[in-house]
Amino acid sequence: MAAQEGRLILEESPAPATSAEQEESSSAEGRGSSSRFRGDIEGLRAVAVGLVLLYHAGLPFLPGGFVGVDVFFVISGFLITTQLLSEMGRTGTISLVRFYARRAKRLLPAAGIVLLVSAVLTRLFIPATRWSEIGGDIAGAALYVVNWRFADRSVDYLAEDSQPSPVQHFWSLAVEEQFYLVWPLLILAAIVVARMLRGRTRPTLWVGLALVVIPSFAWSLSETANIPARAFFETTTRMWELGIGAAVALAAGAFTRLPRGPAIGLGWAGLAAIAAAGLLITGETAWPGYAAALPTLGAAAVIAAGFSVTRGGPSSLLALRPFRWIGGLSYSLYLWHWPLLVAATAYLGELSTAKGLIVAAASVVPAWLTARLVENPLRHSAAISRSSRLALSMGANFTLLGVAAGLVLLLGVTTTQMPAGAVAQGAAALGDKPRDSPAGAVVDRVDWMTPTPTEATEDVPDAYANGCQQVTTKSEVVTCQYGDKSGPTTVAVVGDSKMAQWMPALQSLADQNGWNMITYFKSACGYSLATTQYDGTPYQSCREWTDEVRRRLTSDPPDFVITSQGEGKALDEGGGPTQAAMVEGLRGAWSELTSLRTRVVVVADNAPPGLNVYECVAKNPEKLSACAFDRKRSAASAAPTQRLAAKGRPRVAFVDLSDAICPAERCAPVIGNVLVYRQGSHITATYVESLTPRLATALTKAKLPTAYQPGTS
Repeated sequence: MAAQEGRLILEESPAPATSAEQEESSSAEGRGSSSRFRGDIEGLRAVAVGLVLLYHAGLPFLPGGFVGVDVFFVISGFLITTQLLSEMGRTGTISLVRFYARRAKRLLPAAGIVLLVSAVLTRLFIPATRWSEIGGDIAGAALYVVNWRFADRSVDYLAEDSQPSPVQHFWSLAVEEQFYLVWPLLILAAIVVARMLRGRTRPTLWVGLALVVIPSFAWSLSETANIPARAFFETTTRMWELGIGAAVALAAGAFTRLPRGPAIGLGWAGLAAIAAAGLLITGETAWPGYAAALPTLGAAAVIAAGFSVTRGGPSSLLALRPFRWIGGLSYSLYLWHWPLLVAATAYLGELSTAKGLIVAAASVVPAWLTARLVENPLRHSAAISRSSRLALSMGANFTLLGVAAGLVLLLGVTTTQMPAGAVAQGAAALGDKPRDSPAGAVVDRVDWMTPTPTEATEDVPDAYANGCQQVTTKSEVVTCQYGDKSGPTTVAVVGDSKMAQWMPALQSLADQNGWNMITYFKSACGYSLATTQYDGTPYQSCREWTDEVRRRLTSDPPDFVITSQGEGKALDEGGGPTQAAMVEGLRGAWSELTSLRTRVVVVADNAPPGLNVYECVAKNPEKLSACAFDRKRSAASAAPTQRLAAKGRPRVAFVDLSDAICPAERCAPVIGNVLVYRQGSHITATYVESLTPRLATALTKAKLPTAYQPGTS
C-alpha cells in the first residue's frame, strides 16, 4: 500500500542504523523528530497490509479488514509530514522538485510493473467484454486519478453488473498521490504566511491543517450519509485521515514527553481499536464517515505512543522481525495481491477462503522480487538520488508504461465486422408470427453479430449521453425533449432504465409522427405512488422524484404517458415488499393521470436472463445455447405486476412485445444477427431499433396513432 511512500524515518537499509533518507528526516526544529528507525511503524504497516490481504482473501471473521487502508492513510500522512518538517527545519523551506523526485523513484517503478502485468493478466484470463473498461482503469491508475473513475462507476446504474477491476486497489494510492500534490504546497503557503506575519511556522501549520481536516471530515460525514458508495473512493472524504497522521507529526514534541504508563496504555488502546475495527466493522457499515475514526485514531495512537516508549508498548510486538519484514514488503504486497486474486477468480471461478489465502500468500513471491530487484536498487541508486531530474524522468517513464499498457488493452477490443452487404435484421427476422419463427430458436453459433459482446455495454440509448436519466442518489427531475416541440400530441415517457431502453424506437417514432415527446427517467425508479427499496433500504430519492414528476404531469397533463419499470414489488404497511403494494401504487399514479383525460400506455418489462448474457456469449461463441435462458423467467420481471395493475383500468393500455424479444421457450441471446441483451436484463439499443415497427403497431392499438416508415426519421 502507498503508506510505504514516506519511508523517510523508516527506510531500512542493509545495516539498519540510518540511511541518507533517515538522516534527512531529522528535524532541525528538534522536538519530537528523530532519525532513529521506528520498527513499530514498520510493524504497523504489516498489520495494515495483513488486514487488507486477509479481507480480500475472504477470511470470514475479518469483515472489516478493509480498514487497513485507513491505517495506511494515517501512516502516510505522518511520514510525509515528518519529512517535510525535517526539510523545513534544516533549510527554512521545502523543495517541491526534490520532494516529487523522491516520490517518483519510490512509488512509480513498482506501480508501473504491476500495471503492465495486470494488463497481461486481463488479456489472458478476463473476458474481452471487460478489456475496454479495465484498460481505462489501468491508464487512470498510472496517472493516479482512478479513484474518481471508481467513484463515478459506483453510482452508475448501468455499471451494476461490473466486476471488480484488477487495479481497483489503486484507488487508495491515487488518494495519497493527490494528497502529496496538495500538502507540500500548503506547507509552503504556511511558511510564506508565517514570514509575512512575522510569526512562528508551526502555529500557522496547525491552522492550515485544521482547514484541511475539519472540512474533509464534515464532507465525509455528509457524503457517506448520502452517497456511501461514492464517498468510499473520493479524495475529499479521505483527506482528514491523512491529516490525522500529519497532526501526529506536528505534535511529535508533546508525544515525546508522555509519561511511560499513559504512553503504554495509549499504544495498546490504539492497536486494540484497529483490531476491533477489523473484527466488528462490516461491509454494511457506511464508510468512511464517523466509523472510520476508530482505525484512524487507533493508528495515530500507536504512532504517538512510540515516541516515548518501546518496551511494554505495542513496539515490543510490532518491532519483531517478522512484522518488520512484512512491513518492508507492504507496498509491493499491496500492489500484487489484488490483480492475482482477480485473475485467479476469473480463471477458477469464485474462490473459496482456502484458495483465496493461497493466492494472497503467493503474492509474497512477486512482491519480494519487485522489492529486491526494482524498488531497492532504484531507491538506493546514488546516481538517481543525486539527480532529481533523473528521478522524475524515470518515474515518468514508468508512468507511461502503465498508461501504454492500459491503452493497448483498450485498443485491443474488437469491433463489429459485418459482411459486405449484410443487414442485421434483429426482430425483423421473426416475421409476423414470432412464436412460430425458426429465427427465434436457440442456435450454437452465428457467423457474425452486432453489437459484439465487447460493444454491448456501449450499445445504449443516447438518452444517457444526453443526461436524460437521473441517478439513484439524486431526486431532482431532469427532462429531455424529442420530436417536434410544437407538435399537436404531447407524449411523456416516464420510468426507470427499463423504460429508457425503448428510446431508440420512441425517438424515431416521435420524429416521424411529430410528437412533442418529453422524458422523465430515474434509475431504478418506476412511476408509482408506492415506496420501493434500493440497496435494501427505502428509496427516498425515488419517492421525492416521483412526487415532483406527478406535480408536473398533473399541472400540465400530456395527451399520453408511456411508462415501464423493472421493479414488481413495493413496501406494504408492514414494511415488506409485496406485489399487491406495487399494484396499488401503480393504479393510484395512473388514476391521477387518466382522471385528467391522459391516456396511459404501459410497456411490459422483459424477462431477466439471470446471467450476464453478453459475457456468456463472449466466453461461448461456439455454443451460444449456453447463454439461453427459460422464458418462464418472465415471472421474475415486473410484467405480471404491470399486467395486473393495468387490467380493467379505463384509459390504460398494456403493451407486451415479449414474443418478439423471446419467441421460443428458451430465450436466445442472438436473434437476426443482433445481440439481444446488454447490462443485466436490459435490451441492446440495436435490438430495440429492430422492434420499432412492432412498437408502432402496438401504440396504435393503444389509441396513440403511430405511423412508421423504415429508413426515415
